[in-house]
Amino acid sequence: MTKSMALQMDLPTRGAREQRNRGSDFSELSRRISEAGLLRRRPLYYTVRFGLVALALAGCVGAFVALGDSWGQMFVAVALAVVFGQLGLAAHDLAHRQVFSRRRPSEAGGLLVADLLLGMSYGWWMNKHTRHHANPNHEGKDPDVSPDILVWSHRQARTARGLPRFVGKHQAALFFPLLTLEGLNLSFSSFRALKSPSMKRPGLEGTLLVAHFVVYFGGLFTVLSPVKALLFLAVHQGLFGIYLGSVFAPNHKGMPMIEEGSRLDFLRRQVLTSRNVRGGALVDAFMGGLNYQIEHHLFPSMPTPALARAQVITERYCEELGIPYHQTGLIASHREALRHLRSVGEPLRAPAEG
Repeated sequence: MTKSMALQMDLPTRGAREQRNRGSDFSELSRRISEAGLLRRRPLYYTVRFGLVALALAGCVGAFVALGDSWGQMFVAVALAVVFGQLGLAAHDLAHRQVFSRRRPSEAGGLLVADLLLGMSYGWWMNKHTRHHANPNHEGKDPDVSPDILVWSHRQARTARGLPRFVGKHQAALFFPLLTLEGLNLSFSSFRALKSPSMKRPGLEGTLLVAHFVVYFGGLFTVLSPVKALLFLAVHQGLFGIYLGSVFAPNHKGMPMIEEGSRLDFLRRQVLTSRNVRGGALVDAFMGGLNYQIEHHLFPSMPTPALARAQVITERYCEELGIPYHQTGLIASHREALRHLRSVGEPLRAPAEG
């Protein structure tokens, strides 16, 4: 990690000629990946994967109806949280055109999965996620590290006011509790974004979002008593938020932050700010392939099943160029992220400790 940061900070002082030469580094990696056939679409894989998720969703709905007003519905809430997490990963792959190469079917699938099934605006999330991919961990450009509630750098901590200043003091301890609200936050942000001029289809997305919540809340409060319905909502949305956070947080949190004025070519910008998570088939399924975050950022449209082979090629290539390539286990990745959150919150705790 220290080596990564040192390399990052050294880059702005390098000569323009070296920067131009580095422009071809990604082209060479791209050539190797293409020759290995790793950018080809995998229709059978996605047919099976999405089919299994659809069956799981149908099973949850069937169990919900069959159980009726029963405390056993809490088990359904847990299962549905996992299914919603997988739907979120499906929407992610559709947005990156990993499933379909053309825009129209990708967008249609994204609207169906994100807006109608998840209650999250596809257009809003795609705009946000595209900006993240262009400038990962860049203060001021990556919306995923904006100091809305948490602070991600010492600079943000020193200038934090209001809620970020209050939460930032103990944000490492509060991180997972806050994740329980992430599912609801995504839906709230989606409705709020409908008024944004950047939304291409606010009418269509608004209709799909309303339809989702009419069915969702209508089903809860029709089948369950008010107390059970509220508890189901808390368990389902809380675990859904934790699932999403556990998938996305290990990817960049705790990796070097890029400050304004830093000059990094595409290859180094993506590799140095991303972290891969080891763990085999179970972690691959849990994280939907996002555990190969470095390769995903370098080749966003690469289908999930090709990422493991791309990882071997990319790591070897980075070793050839002397580019630090960070990969660790799932628990260690969360430990690094939480350690980073505690470290950057230090300026906010200093006055109280003094």
